[in-house]
Amino acid sequence: MSCCLKADFSITIPKNRDREFFRVCSSIGSLQFKESYSKEFLGKTLDGSDYKPLKLDPVSAQSSVCINKSIKWWEKSLEANMIEIHSAQQFVDSLLTAGDKLVVVDFYSPGCGGCKTLHPKICQLAELNPDALFLKVNYEQHKAMCYALHVHVLPFFRFYRGAEGKVCSFSCTTATIKKFKGALAKHGTERCSLGPAKGLDKSEILALSSIGQIKTDLVPSFDKVEEELVSNIGFKEGNAMAMA
Repeated sequence: MSCCLKADFSITIPKNRDREFFRVCSSIGSLQFKESYSKEFLGKTLDGSDYKPLKLDPVSAQSSVCINKSIKWWEKSLEANMIEIHSAQQFVDSLLTAGDKLVVVDFYSPGCGGCKTLHPKICQLAELNPDALFLKVNYEQHKAMCYALHVHVLPFFRFYRGAEGKVCSFSCTTATIKKFKGALAKHGTERCSLGPAKGLDKSEILALSSIGQIKTDLVPSFDKVEEELVSNIGFKEGNAMAMA
């Protein structure tokens, strides 16, 4: 929220609070009413009609009230190698351009208590493994994509590595975090893949394409039997999502 400061202004401190803190940031200067333990001015109006501005070059004095925005738990302590996924297309592209990097996909939900408890530990492991890429997928925002990828339990993780594609997938909690650490140790060792990054399986790519989540030019060639099979899976997943 922003407003223009003028020569005459007044600020009223409510009576029903013992403490008030105001902070106004201005391009001309800084006017601050700091926290006070005194009740001398409570309920009274501070009159600024006699305020005389300094002789400065004409500027448009803009002020903004600085309000701390609460940070959601899944946004806290994120490392540089942790990326929030905003679309299925971004997800697919991130896997295909990861090269030989180990990619860890973290499927979570804001309302999942297990996800919230596990989050700080995942951030710590991301810090200890800077060469790995951690992709975060919000289940509530990407239900269609999660259904197409057969993700039905949270918290859930998938590991991808270069030309091998998906190397493992599992659900774990703080009590079974050893499973996560074991997967990092096993698949995070330095190695060179023989070929480009594979990313998702062909059936998953087609499933995402069939529901309009990704570009159709990413769909690999299928034989007729495979295409009919995946189409049926996509149809069933779409019905399940509609009923959810």
